[in-house]
Amino acid sequence: MRRRESALAMVKPDMTPMIDCVFQLMIFFMLTLKFVQAEGTFDINMPADGIPGGFPTEDIKVRLVADADGNLVSLKIGQRHLGNDDRAFERLNSEILRAIGGTPGGPASKDTEVEIDADHKLHYEYVIKAMTACTGRFDQRTQQAIRYIEKIKLAPPRR
Repeated sequence: MRRRESALAMVKPDMTPMIDCVFQLMIFFMLTLKFVQAEGTFDINMPADGIPGGFPTEDIKVRLVADADGNLVSLKIGQRHLGNDDRAFERLNSEILRAIGGTPGGPASKDTEVEIDADHKLHYEYVIKAMTACTGRFDQRTQQAIRYIEKIKLAPPRR
């Protein structure tokens, strides 16, 4: 009997086990994949065109000092003393407007942040008055609120 060489040359390997292994590996990697969120914050304040002088380099610090009874003793913006009467909050409002460049609602007012540092014993009404003075004012003529600052934060309590 004679063998045919052409029949032996036509032997092809079975691809089914290899395909099964590939699919099992794909399923394994898909099931063990962990989605990780990006770490940190990416809030970047880039200067926009057309802003004279650019953005303020520092945040505005407002300090409220109280006496032992919780009454306001001193209102400061930065190192400047503004007093402790009701007119002190009007002066604070004027200083905030000047710090943002005199233009309410402008780019500087959106990016400037005010940090209010109040004594622990201070009556809360003074903190509210300071926050109100920093955020803007109410225009009696147009009956609308004019916003100065959008970002206000409270400093952590001092120990």
